[in-house]
Amino acid sequence: MTDRLPHTVRSDARDNRARILDAARAVFGEEGLSAPMRDVARQAGVGPATLYRHFPTKQALIVETFAEQRRACQAAVHDALADPDPWHGFRSLIERICELHAHSRGFADAFMTAFPEAMDFTADRERTSRAVAELARRAQETGELRRGFVVDDLTLMLMAHRGLQATPRAARLTASRRFAAYVIEAFRAAPETGAPTPLPPAPRLQLTHSPGTP
Repeated sequence: MTDRLPHTVRSDARDNRARILDAARAVFGEEGLSAPMRDVARQAGVGPATLYRHFPTKQALIVETFAEQRRACQAAVHDALADPDPWHGFRSLIERICELHAHSRGFADAFMTAFPEAMDFTADRERTSRAVAELARRAQETGELRRGFVVDDLTLMLMAHRGLQATPRAARLTASRRFAAYVIEAFRAAPETGAPTPLPPAPRLQLTHSPGTP
């Protein structure tokens, strides 16, 4: 009985940690990083003390919550740089980053927001910026990417893309893919020769009214 107790405690701790991370993905994913820690604890079915025992700070929870998305982002950067066709690699990177951000409002917030204690996301942004700069140089040399493109255009694109987070989840990915397709066409140096690539399907969106408007 005594030998089994430490194992039981460790198992309970692992279960609590897993529940907290699942809850954080759900809460931050839909509400963004402004969601309070108590909402995560409530969703996980644990007390605040248990939450803070596993994750003493919100930044620590954010970094761990989006570890999988960060690895996917790193893989997208690696694959884009390894692509023998720079323009194809550039387009793929834009598409994959948009898709990652569309899946989770929290990851989009974390990627775009400065967290002094969360150096992981700072490194991700810098890595992505370097990859985009190198891909842009190669794609411009092929004549496919317009000469006026600068790395800050990626930030501009992602700032605009964050507006899709207000879109209902069912339509968000569809909207994101169409958004990425339009952005890629804006970055292209010249119109496609031959038949143009079809755009992804258009989502069914409904405009919302501000309070007080008819």
